[in-house]
Amino acid sequence: MVGAPVLMNTKEAIVIDKKAAGRGGGRKSAWSFLRGWPCALVGAAAIVAIGPAAPVRAGDVFDNVTRWEKGRGHSASSVRLGKDGRPDPAENNDCRSLVEPGEKVVVANLEGPGVITHIWFTINQFTTLFGEPPRGRARGRDVLLRIYWDGRAEPDVEAPLTDFFAQPFGKHVAVNSAPVIVEDGDSYNCYWHMPFAKSARIEIVNQSDKPLRALFHAIDWIKKDSLPPDAMYFCARYRQEFPTKLDPTRPDSEYLILDTEGKGYYVGTVLSVRTRSPDWFGEGDIRVSIDGEKRPSIWGTGTEDYFLSAWCLKECSTPFFGTSYVSHKAQDVGQMSSCYRWHLHDPIVFNTGIRVAVEMMGFTNADENPEHNPRKYDQREDDVCSMAYWYQIGPSKQFAPTTTAAQRRYPCLDPIIAWGEDFAGDAFHGQGTARMWGPRWYWDTDRVLKFVPASREDSWIELSFEVKEKTPYRLVAVLEKSPDAGIYQPILNGVKIGPPIDLYQPAPPYQKQPVVDDVNLMDFWPAPGKYTLRLECVGRNHLSTGTALGVNSIRLRERRPRVKEAEYLKDHDWRKNPVLIDFRVTVEGK
Repeated sequence: MVGAPVLMNTKEAIVIDKKAAGRGGGRKSAWSFLRGWPCALVGAAAIVAIGPAAPVRAGDVFDNVTRWEKGRGHSASSVRLGKDGRPDPAENNDCRSLVEPGEKVVVANLEGPGVITHIWFTINQFTTLFGEPPRGRARGRDVLLRIYWDGRAEPDVEAPLTDFFAQPFGKHVAVNSAPVIVEDGDSYNCYWHMPFAKSARIEIVNQSDKPLRALFHAIDWIKKDSLPPDAMYFCARYRQEFPTKLDPTRPDSEYLILDTEGKGYYVGTVLSVRTRSPDWFGEGDIRVSIDGEKRPSIWGTGTEDYFLSAWCLKECSTPFFGTSYVSHKAQDVGQMSSCYRWHLHDPIVFNTGIRVAVEMMGFTNADENPEHNPRKYDQREDDVCSMAYWYQIGPSKQFAPTTTAAQRRYPCLDPIIAWGEDFAGDAFHGQGTARMWGPRWYWDTDRVLKFVPASREDSWIELSFEVKEKTPYRLVAVLEKSPDAGIYQPILNGVKIGPPIDLYQPAPPYQKQPVVDDVNLMDFWPAPGKYTLRLECVGRNHLSTGTALGVNSIRLRERRPRVKEAEYLKDHDWRKNPVLIDFRVTVEGK
């Protein structure tokens, strides 16, 4: 086995490849590496040799970093070079300062044999106090990462930059796992070991219509004299469906994560879901079909179960599994969540091919099924994207099409939006100050109209919108939660909608924006006409320092076509009984 740092459990038995032992004395096999993947120092599945194995006693926990093995360390980085081709000590701008729209940058072109042991990226995607630069800036999800092994025409790794590092929805979230570590949501690290016999080429493609700014990178690798002939290559592929499709020919439907041919190990999954229906999306089982079998021999018990959680999803980050992001606890229309699982101690071995899928099954509520069942186990139509990670001998199958930055942008679910920015005038709020605050673009719904009232008694704001056609919508307020926020009652055309909303939240960490998130208010079929939503202060949390209100927008969110077909609330009078549909809610007479 090539000299990659690996921590092993001191009492854990490992196996050796007898052929490798004959060539060089007890080199560890793929199985030992995967079983011994650590929490901090990672070296699993680097070069894996498939063959007869026999158990031996494990060495010291630092065995592979205290015992020398032939090789030479290298790093391909963005350090600024001088005229002599060496790093220039007089320069500090050690990055590619600008990557134009459509431009491709080769960040590493390595000559093998060798093993990549660590990859680090970061880019400048922040908005400063001075706002955006004139031409804007590309975001991490607009950038495509490709890795080519041994001069192949097609990449074996292809994914949006941030998705490759388990960053969901273009968000900035921390990940603390064995193979992938993202510090503070902007320092992207991976410790997947990536062997190559002849060459490795790593490319970054800016698919945005804006320039990518300040591309920093470091590719750490070990040059080797040779690799085992059955060394496996690292592969990773992104896939998406916005939304997933119903299958009327069967009771269930599924989402494809991986479909490849060859011999190898499946080692990881990232799954990100934005819901388009209320209630829990994750009842679907993982299905793994190995070596062409018709019926999957690995069949799970639920989506969160596969990701080693239980009873829905809670944010956590562990070495081998985690939920890196949940937008909010309410299982409503538009909730976002993302999970990862690394099969490092439990690789899924395949000999001729593997197919990995997950059922898109969960619950639909009374307004979305013809039986008006308040909680029906049913196929779901949600926005889903995934990353699959695996090792295999030989080139991988191109099972998922390459996506563009535009295709990866989540479709807007809100055909009618009243932006806070359009209601900043004095006529639309009580006495006080109103100004736009936050990043100077409508990206990630961070920008808000911040209203600071002169008094609690005169603390209100109104936003209006117009409906052209009677169709089912969900009324949603996109509001800021902050340490100086008040408690506000939504009122639509004079009718109180739901309970008051406490918008207090403690101050965010350094460099983080306050939370701006959806508040689902009501399901209804509004008649054509004009509507005004008033947000009126009714108090404040005892921890809050004020009664401020941050409004990004008021939205009418579209529902799935099945809601229109079911016509559950079509004739319901929302003025007499405002309803927010979930599994606990039914309407009398329905």
